[in-house]
Amino acid sequence: MKLLLVEDSERLRDNLSRGLRAEGFTVDVATDGVEATGYLAGFGYDLMILDLGLPRLDGFGVLRALPTGGTRPRVLVLSARDQVGDRIDALNAGADDYLVKPFAFEEVLARLHALARRPAEVQADVLEHAGVRLDPQAHRAWAEGTALNLTPREFALLELLLRHRGRVFARATILERIAGSESEASDRSIEVLVFGLRRKLADAGCASLIENRRGAGYLIP
Repeated sequence: MKLLLVEDSERLRDNLSRGLRAEGFTVDVATDGVEATGYLAGFGYDLMILDLGLPRLDGFGVLRALPTGGTRPRVLVLSARDQVGDRIDALNAGADDYLVKPFAFEEVLARLHALARRPAEVQADVLEHAGVRLDPQAHRAWAEGTALNLTPREFALLELLLRHRGRVFARATILERIAGSESEASDRSIEVLVFGLRRKLADAGCASLIENRRGAGYLIP
């Protein structure tokens, strides 16, 4: 899952981003509200962690900038503001959940997973197709009943293609979705990533799951 972390505290920002990446999230980081709206305009996110007390543009301004359609990220507000009125204002402005600082990382993780499961018809708990089964919450995948030992990026690629079956993803788009907009990797590395994932799937009996549309990209039909 791709997440935008918006937090002006360097220490908290670094700790959260490190922990989230270790849990398999693709994380982009913004240090103020203006930077956050730029990321939101240029990239798609499944989730966003948002502080309210941001420089240049506060968290409420970021919430107002969110699209109103179904492509908006789910938003978890992390704020030192602990009054009931603050929570109500944030939820009314478009936040999906609210957690007061200080907090336990385990609770942040649990709330993010809960948000990712809403709505169930959009974010299926378990993805299954053509002998492949993928559980995003447990971060496990199987092919023909055999557990797959996938790297975080291989897992993210398989989830992306399964969740959007029939859609062709260009290499540059895959790179942005699973590696983050600040990654220094080249889109050529996606060929290596796809090759490795295909080999593991083939070894488990699913040799032709991922197709290559020449000049366009990759898909699971």
